[in-house]
Amino acid sequence: METKNLIIRETVFEDCEFFARWETDPEVTRFLSYEDDRSYPEIVEEWILDKQDPAKLQFTVVKKEIQQPIGRICISRMDPKSDSLDITKLYIAGEANRKVGFGKELMRELLEYCFVFLHMERVTLDYYTGNKAAAALYEKMGFQSEGTARNAAKKNGKYYDLHLMSMLRSEFFERVHDR
Repeated sequence: METKNLIIRETVFEDCEFFARWETDPEVTRFLSYEDDRSYPEIVEEWILDKQDPAKLQFTVVKKEIQQPIGRICISRMDPKSDSLDITKLYIAGEANRKVGFGKELMRELLEYCFVFLHMERVTLDYYTGNKAAAALYEKMGFQSEGTARNAAKKNGKYYDLHLMSMLRSEFFERVHDR
């Protein structure tokens, strides 16, 4: 997948080095359910196991200008019977890469991939209830609120609420035609 500023490609083993750096950065992981002591071997093991799971997809976000990875996307719970999936992990690393529109650009392309290429009927995601940037982006993209899952995530021994959202195929195509 490719946008004006980004390339979204399948994750390769070498990307795990970037993930290991980012996924121990408090600015990246503040709203992710990763333990603070997450290690490179754990990240590699997770990547290998997820790569073998047909219900999961993993992508690396590359900034065209520098041809370097700047983010990660994981899709899970791909269910061909109900034509649904969950965007499980999505982040952009590096302060210079945030608040410049990459999130919106990335989500637009990802949703097109899910609804057009994968032919999904429903795409879901969740985020920590305190993550105002995620809330604003997902609402702007057209996701609909489905409520809050209380104490649904655990990080460093503490529980967090997750806000649940979804988008249906018809809602995506309505937004595409309204642009």
